Amino acid sequence: MRNKLRDEVGDSDRERKRYSYFRLQFIVFALVSASFTNIYVTQPVLPVLQREFSADMVLVSFSVSAVILGIAISNLPFGFLADRLPIQPIILTGGIFVAVGGLVCAVTTEFWILIGARFLQGIFIPSLTTCLAAYLAKTLPVARLNVVMGSYVSATVLGGLSGRLLGGFIHPPLHWRYAFVSASALTLMATFTAVRGLPRTSSETTQQHNPIVLLELMKRWELLRIYLCAAGSFAIFSSVFNYLPYRLTARPFGFSTERTTLLYLVYVVGIFIGPTAGRISNRFGSGNTLLTGSFVFGGALVLILLPSITSVILGLLGTCAGFFTIHAAVVGSLNRKLSSGQGRANALYVLFYYMGGWLGITGSGFAYKQGGWSALIYISMLLLTIPISAGIGERKSSNR
Repeated sequence: MRNKLRDEVGDSDRERKRYSYFRLQFIVFALVSASFTNIYVTQPVLPVLQREFSADMVLVSFSVSAVILGIAISNLPFGFLADRLPIQPIILTGGIFVAVGGLVCAVTTEFWILIGARFLQGIFIPSLTTCLAAYLAKTLPVARLNVVMGSYVSATVLGGLSGRLLGGFIHPPLHWRYAFVSASALTLMATFTAVRGLPRTSSETTQQHNPIVLLELMKRWELLRIYLCAAGSFAIFSSVFNYLPYRLTARPFGFSTERTTLLYLVYVVGIFIGPTAGRISNRFGSGNTLLTGSFVFGGALVLILLPSITSVILGLLGTCAGFFTIHAAVVGSLNRKLSSGQGRANALYVLFYYMGGWLGITGSGFAYKQGGWSALIYISMLLLTIPISAGIGERKSSNR
């Protein structure tokens, strides 16, 4: 009788733990996807914004790049705060500011207020993503962390896609302001759910005073080339997708904003490519995987250059496959090279990654303005030498 009672108690505890981890995965997925939904809301409607605000193409692109710049700037400071403060007040503050920034975008008629509000959103998005990742790394055992972080990565892909669909398809393009209202509502719901549902940590867990010596990490060439690879590859990827609406609404395609937005569905390739690329990298090495991803990326850019919608679709699929292969390979390679300081090294990776995206979008805007779509693609091909060089370097280091 006593053994039976003990077994029942054990089964009950296991059920509670399974439910707890399922709830945690749901909270992580909801918060991260809602956060990323805010980043790309304006991307499919850039030509609409250009007409409405009578603004230059490069200036209109700031509605995306300002968010990315904000993320890059605030990622390290929020990572610092995540080591010292409980996660709940950080998420609550960040979620409110992101949502308020979106509501300001929805009502303003002043272009620079729109850009300022977008930058504000970018500043506080890491409080919902970077801080959450740090919290998970500190509180979960390794086996559970891998599963929950799988939800995290999938949520970034879904959030990026959802923001684009929200801005250019679910809401009519001329009513893009409603997309900001929807994204703000989703952010607030996910924020309050996370504040209520995330387990609280002890003061010992949150009070970590490890010095952050980022310069030491950047002095290591094998790490610096990974950071440059992240910046270069995301610069290409973000440029292609940011100016895609201009390419497809012009001749010879003449697509509507809704049809153009549907092509962003190729983004779901990232959900499947990431884990696959990780397994390939484990088997054949990160250098070979980087080179393969780079050549796929390069072939895709050639296809995108052709005046055929079939070629463009295949090129976009290849762009996603090549980029996410590179991204997965360099993240894995980075963490394999580290025996300590993983948090600082990964925070620096994110900084380079988003700075690359900001520079790519801004620089490609000038290129598109001067030379059209072909100029943007040629510059992207030039930038592709960065991940190719990183792949060669990784191969050489693995053969030593």
